[in-house]
Amino acid sequence: MFKMNFSKKLIMAAATTAVLATPAMAADDKVYKLKLAETWPTNFPVFGDATKNMAALAEKMSNGRLKITIDSKNKHKAPLGVFDMVRSGQYDMGHSASYYWKGKVPNTLYFTTMPFGMTAPEQYGWFYYGGGQELMDEVYGKFNLMSFPGGNTGNQMGGWFQKEINSLDDLKGLKMRIPGFAGEVLAKLGAKPTNIPAGELYTALERRTIDALEWVGPSLDLRMGFHKIAPYYYTGWHEPATELQFLINKKKFERLPADLQQILKTAMRTAAYDMYIQSYHASAENWASMKTEFPDIQVKSFPNEVIDAMRKANDELLAEKAAADPLAKKILDSQAEYLKKARAWTDISDRAYLNSLSK
Repeated sequence: MFKMNFSKKLIMAAATTAVLATPAMAADDKVYKLKLAETWPTNFPVFGDATKNMAALAEKMSNGRLKITIDSKNKHKAPLGVFDMVRSGQYDMGHSASYYWKGKVPNTLYFTTMPFGMTAPEQYGWFYYGGGQELMDEVYGKFNLMSFPGGNTGNQMGGWFQKEINSLDDLKGLKMRIPGFAGEVLAKLGAKPTNIPAGELYTALERRTIDALEWVGPSLDLRMGFHKIAPYYYTGWHEPATELQFLINKKKFERLPADLQQILKTAMRTAAYDMYIQSYHASAENWASMKTEFPDIQVKSFPNEVIDAMRKANDELLAEKAAADPLAKKILDSQAEYLKKARAWTDISDRAYLNSLSK
């Protein structure tokens, strides 16, 4: 039997919230207003939908007592500065990806996704039942921040390339927009990774400031037009379950009444999973249209030689991180242990099912 974990607590809290949030029994009638800064441009699909859905859910479940306004990067002008803006109290909340500030707080890196790591269902299991949320609390709590899963893209594609990758030599000197740990892996193999906000990606690729880029997958890539200037589209290895994050200023959160705290948590969790569903659907739809509308796109997988070298570099870098920082080791050991357990089930369930259909 399961102990009384998150899902049971969620059900009990939701029932309590439903009572507390009724007009007759609300703890108070005060309206609490929060401001959220997101990394994405105004009306950015899927990612931006997650923040809008969360805000709408929170307002509805609180009977209007919790109102969240959203500022896109077009307004705050700091798409990769969300961590600092929420930490300082300039904004109450944020929506971004934790690997964007790995240079500032390296241990935040591990909560977005890791090369050759967990798939989305496996990673959600780790976050909610395998200790991932508690480890995230430990990392972010030092900075007056709380962080929660904010929506998953699922397995991302390996990127758009102007030239075909046939060997390890083709990676040497390659200028590629690729954030997170994957950038460190490619750097170890001689590439030159960089990070560029979404709104600047097409121009950078068109002007040859970069030679390649990864963004998300068919759910978002086609509308960006990358296929017009980079015909080689590679399958993924680096982001098998990219989880965005909702950030909250801890002091601001603690000032909210208990029922609104629970409503906010529930709204974030619901919006996060809905983004995963929406992203999966959009990728399926766009993949189908891509095959018919853009037949010149060449879908490729990296050669075994390249994948093997990436995996070796990844393992070496992970060992270095673990040796240098006890908290990094704690997080990486937790992920590795959970992946071993979860993947055994994935293999005998999803993989076995798909393999049986391909015979």
